Amino acid sequence: MPITLKGIMQAPVTPFKDDFSFDASAFEKMVDFHVRNGAPAITWPYHKSESLNLTIAERKLGAEIVVKTVAGRVPVTVFVGTLSEEDALDLARHAKKIGANAIVAISPYCRRPSQEEIFDSIVRIGTATDLPLLTYNSPWRNGEGVEFTGELTRRLIERLPNFIGMKDASFHSAKFMEISRVALAMRPDFALIIGVEHLLPAFPLGAVGSSSSSGAIAPNFCRKFYAALVANDWETARACQYKVSRFRLSAHAARGT
Repeated sequence: MPITLKGIMQAPVTPFKDDFSFDASAFEKMVDFHVRNGAPAITWPYHKSESLNLTIAERKLGAEIVVKTVAGRVPVTVFVGTLSEEDALDLARHAKKIGANAIVAISPYCRRPSQEEIFDSIVRIGTATDLPLLTYNSPWRNGEGVEFTGELTRRLIERLPNFIGMKDASFHSAKFMEISRVALAMRPDFALIIGVEHLLPAFPLGAVGSSSSSGAIAPNFCRKFYAALVANDWETARACQYKVSRFRLSAHAARGT
């Protein structure tokens, strides 16, 4: 089923109890809060939503809570990236079973895979269900991680009719521009999503919106930011971009990262 992804799409943080177990009740309230307050879509659980600290069973439970709580009000996208491709396939099939609207996939990222390995992995995950598929472009600063180039994006669009978009976390304008150039020429409705921390420079290059932990923590402010971009109010947009970028840097400094 076609879906539209646009605006400040919330990626809720994941609450834990004192014993570090997943707090399902608090999570349900958080998801409902975001939908009631204007989130145009929900995506869960990206890396900063503790995807690496949750068991596969907890991730399935959380995905079920999102779908049930949202109840069709907005699209739900489930992130299926794991260190194991078999687990990713399991999560993708589960997302289809529970009624999610799309999945976000990334090749296993404990090392730096080749472009051919990423291609093969995404095709395997993308053909495991008929759900719309987004990829997660997440190269790391030390040369590891998973990077989608313009050429890889072209090959995947040619191979996968359900490849509808990409969440870009490269924070590299030149590489983002190349992906945008290739993807939008081949598939004009391809959804390019960026972290809100870098939304301003990406918006003129084709970004349709953002999903990030900053948006989940300060949703009203981030919606104001996006509204300024849509209205071509660049003075307000710049002020918002500077503020959200400082917020991100302060958060990383507090964590020692």
